[in-house]
Amino acid sequence: MVRELPTILKTEHMVVSPWLEVVARDVRVSAESAVETYYAVAQPDYVVILAMTPDSRVLLVRQYRPAIERFSLELPAGVVDPNEDPPETATRELLEETGYPTMSVELIGRCATCSSRISNTTHSFFVRTGGRAPGFVEEPGVEVSSASPDELRSLILSGEFGEQTHLGVLAQASARGLLVL
Repeated sequence: MVRELPTILKTEHMVVSPWLEVVARDVRVSAESAVETYYAVAQPDYVVILAMTPDSRVLLVRQYRPAIERFSLELPAGVVDPNEDPPETATRELLEETGYPTMSVELIGRCATCSSRISNTTHSFFVRTGGRAPGFVEEPGVEVSSASPDELRSLILSGEFGEQTHLGVLAQASARGLLVL
């Protein structure tokens, strides 16, 4: 049986900032259904970096997130700039956020960030780093740390490391044999 696809009847874009747009779509799921409006957040694509230092530690960043009104412990990450390839973004963001240069970068996966509400893609990368750049100064409001895989597992189980997208990156890395927690 071939399933009828929903029909998008109208799309409206409301630009909020350079990093955020709200998209309203009027959708008819089937010929018999009423039209419903669905809202999504449109953002640029995003990269998340699972960075392993020469001494086999995973780099982490802690920063205040106004959306959740608390500090969050996360993997280094950032938005893909216009005309930038995601591996370039990963290399740039890792150096900017942590002071660690990229020695090798490997794509872990490309996934919908949150298919029900956000219309971008998360590109995740496994990066082997060099040593931290001498004289590196952390960005204001960003605290860099690292954890062994066992320590990271404890942070996950305690809920201290709990950003769902970043947990997904760790799951992908684990499935590919890049990280054992």
